[in-house]
Amino acid sequence: MKFLPECFLGIDPTAGRNPYTWAVLDADCQLTALGGGDLEALLAALDGCSSALAAVNAPPRPNLGLVRRKLAAAQASTRLRGAEMRLAEYELRERGISVPPTGGRPESCAAWTQMGFQVHRLLEGRGFALHPDEEARCQRLETNPHAVFCALLGQVPLPKPTLEGRLQRQLALHAEGAGINDPMDFFEEITRHKLLRGLLPVENLYLAEELDAIAAAFTAWCAANRADSWLAVGDREEGQIVLPVKALKDKYN
Repeated sequence: MKFLPECFLGIDPTAGRNPYTWAVLDADCQLTALGGGDLEALLAALDGCSSALAAVNAPPRPNLGLVRRKLAAAQASTRLRGAEMRLAEYELRERGISVPPTGGRPESCAAWTQMGFQVHRLLEGRGFALHPDEEARCQRLETNPHAVFCALLGQVPLPKPTLEGRLQRQLALHAEGAGINDPMDFFEEITRHKLLRGLLPVENLYLAEELDAIAAAFTAWCAANRADSWLAVGDREEGQIVLPVKALKDKYN
């Protein structure tokens, strides 16, 4: 039976205003919740759906040495210094998608990565099976927001903390059918007076970490609803990164 959850949760372990930021899309890809907080608040967000597909913007575990073995087998000794990453990250970086590497030991990984490990363990403990699974009502997957936006745009996006970077990301998601605020409304609200006063109409724009969470939720929605429009890179045991496109370009600039 096809897995059709009732909600799609995107979780971003962030260096933003909250430890975690999350977004929820419903079965029609409409944004129904957007929030942030600590682990307890995240748990409360998970209680809203009886069946769900959660996408986490972080790896589930450290690397298993697959890239090091791959390069060693190819006798690429000059590249072994940069081999401390997972296969999924290696494959994306080879295409020009610069995602952060995951170390081989938990304590050597960045704080947000370790928070991601914790989220994956939490989801697994609450019965979220690794996607795809033919029987589980709740499932989880990994994605990466920078890679998602590269894939959707066909190029490396503008820096995400900037206004233009946020507009670009929000427009990419809206154009794909995500039920979120139309970023073009921003321009309709701009007047000479507002610009002179520095009063930009940013009410309908999302924060960078919110856009990352929405991108994760949208990736989960695509994985369940667009059978021919998503892919996974990397090794399933080590951790695959799921993206909401059917194919990747050879190179992203």
